[in-house]
Amino acid sequence: QVQLVESGGGLVQAGGSLRLSCAASGRTFSGYVLGWFRQAPGKEREFVAAIRWSGGSTYYADSVKGRFTISRDNAKNTLYLQMPSLKPEDTAVYYCAARDYSGSYSYTDPSLGYQYGYWGQGTQVTVFS
Repeated sequence: QVQLVESGGGLVQAGGSLRLSCAASGRTFSGYVLGWFRQAPGKEREFVAAIRWSGGSTYYADSVKGRFTISRDNAKNTLYLQMPSLKPEDTAVYYCAARDYSGSYSYTDPSLGYQYGYWGQGTQVTVFS
């Protein structure tokens, strides 16, 4: 059974940084994409970033491209999201998610949340000005 457990959220002043972690377990993730999504109060969930577990190709939302960095440690089965220069608009619950990205799935858009079959419980990030 796949389990995704996020950590690293918190309260930070604008301009500060956080690193989120997601401990993944329950299967081998080769052929999978793992990603980060976020949901702010009153807003829909949005894609933040994703990474192919094998090979390490990365995908970013335009809103965070060049600012956030997604990475993974295959040996530790852990996904990370480095978030420097945080802004109040980054305030949200951040979720880790995983999906199969093998075979024909590899031609699909990794930013589509509904295609992710596994989700963590989320971690709150609050940025104050």
